[in-house]
Amino acid sequence: MSRPKRRRIGIEILSEDELISMRQAGLVVARALEAMVAAAQPGVTTRALDQLAVELLAGAGAQSSFLGYEPGYGVPPYPAVSCLSVNDEVVHGIPSERVLTDGDLLSIDFGAILGGFHGDAARSVEIGKVAPAVAGLNQATEQALWVGIGAAHLDGRISDISAAIEGSLKVGGAKGEGYGIVRELTGHGIGHAMHQPPEIPNHGRPGRGPLIAPGMCLALEPMATLGSGA
Repeated sequence: MSRPKRRRIGIEILSEDELISMRQAGLVVARALEAMVAAAQPGVTTRALDQLAVELLAGAGAQSSFLGYEPGYGVPPYPAVSCLSVNDEVVHGIPSERVLTDGDLLSIDFGAILGGFHGDAARSVEIGKVAPAVAGLNQATEQALWVGIGAAHLDGRISDISAAIEGSLKVGGAKGEGYGIVRELTGHGIGHAMHQPPEIPNHGRPGRGPLIAPGMCLALEPMATLGSGA
């Protein structure tokens, strides 16, 4: 689940033992995403996928990072355990009786709490056969994630990640002019809370922001569109 831009405060640094514990929460998320991706087929409702996620959480002895989450700004608590966003919804779609159809692009965003630590990750799934432009968008956004991960190294800066993601997404898209980048939402630090500093935008100049240090945990969240970032 991406984070609205907010003011920066302190960054949590985890010990090696804490990182090992946090990995268990991440594995719950990874296994749940794998199962939900496999179940995402034409004719399935997004509510049915969310119910599968509920069962997977219970089976793992974990709690939801998303259910009841209050983002502020007068927005009511989130009512589900997963964000299931179809096509132009991009992110934070609420599960419903919407039926997935051939050609849809579904974003599955999922978070779990285990042993006091949060895991948070997402997958974008092509339902049936999608248009070539949609497949290209999906591939380019995944590539931007890996490029961003590659730019994260000790003693580098957080904005090195942002710049790398932006540079990757500027390649391809309509007429080779690049993809639209969602700027209002960011990646974030993660640990004992789901949303922590630092914010990690998907655009920016390198060499800025906090130094990347051992024990920091970062959730990178490239978000791109076939139109404008808005």
